Order: sequence, then C-alpha cells, then structure tokens
Amino acid sequence: MRAALRLAEALSRVVTAIGRVAAWLAVAMMIVILTDVILRRYFVIGSTKLQELEWHLHGVLFLFCLGFAYVKGAHVRIELVRERLSAEARAWLELAGTLLFLLPYCAAILYFGFDYAEMAYRNQEVSASLTGLGARWAIKSTLVVGFALLGLAGVAAALKAAVFLFGPAELAGRTGYAAHESDKTVLGG
Repeated sequence: MRAALRLAEALSRVVTAIGRVAAWLAVAMMIVILTDVILRRYFVIGSTKLQELEWHLHGVLFLFCLGFAYVKGAHVRIELVRERLSAEARAWLELAGTLLFLLPYCAAILYFGFDYAEMAYRNQEVSASLTGLGARWAIKSTLVVGFALLGLAGVAAALKAAVFLFGPAELAGRTGYAAHESDKTVLGG
C-alpha cells in the first residue's frame, strides 16, 4: 500500500507540474487575442493564422490542464451530495467513478485519438484555410497527451481511494479523504 500511495503521489506531481506549466499558455493566448483585436480594430487587418492560433492555444491549455484540475479537485462534482457523505463513501464513489467511467473513457479517447493524430500526420493535414496554420497533426496530438494526463490523474485518484479504503490507518491521512472534521471517526481520531 505504501508503494501504491508513493506512485499516486508521483503521478499527481507529474500531472501537476505539467498543468502548472501549461497554465502559462493563458498568458500567451491573451497576447495573441489582444494582438488580433488590435489589428482588426485599428488596422483593419485580419489574420487567419492568429485566429487559429487562439483556438490552438485554448485547446492545449484546456487539454493539458484537465489532469491538473482533477488532481486538485477543481473538476465538476455534485458537491451538495458528495460533501454530505462520509470519507469512506467519498472514497468508494471516487474509486467506482474512476474505474467505471473515467479510465475507460480516457482509454477510448487515447485509442481513437492516436489514430486521429497519426492519420493527420501521415496525410500532412493543414488548415482548411489557405492562410491558416499547417501541421494540423500537432494540435490533434494534444488530444492524446491531454487525455493521457487525465488518465494518469485518474490512476492517482483511484490509488489514493484504494489506499484509504484498504490500506493501514497511518496511510489514510495522506490520501486527502480525511480532510473534514467530521471524518476523524473514520480514521479513529
């Protein structure tokens, strides 16, 4: 169980580090958007490349931060119900949700997404616009990377839930499930 918790913590650190770096793409995206707006408004110059770069940056930002958001608990949850559950019930819910929904979904996206990106690379796919960006395979490959990161975050969450549910009591406190005052009884505190 200690090895499982160490692996979960290592996966969380990797996903978090990548997410923190990727979050800086928001600054780059704001600069590109601001440049596009100024060029259009004051110089009446439109750029398909800038517009495509905007949605490319937005896509990479979103995809590379999915796992980061999952690790930090910033993803959508049914808080009104979940917060009223005991730590054990939350851990069971997390474990079941991760194993039954999140990881199979990530596996399907990885399976089909790899073919999607590989086909774009093989065909040297470019923008449909004559003045758009090339190398469309690069943006399509971020789909695979983003869902791989989300899958790693899901594995980390499942391992932490399993350690909390099935591991020794001294490790349970490191899983994040006993963060509430009402959960002390679950840990014997």
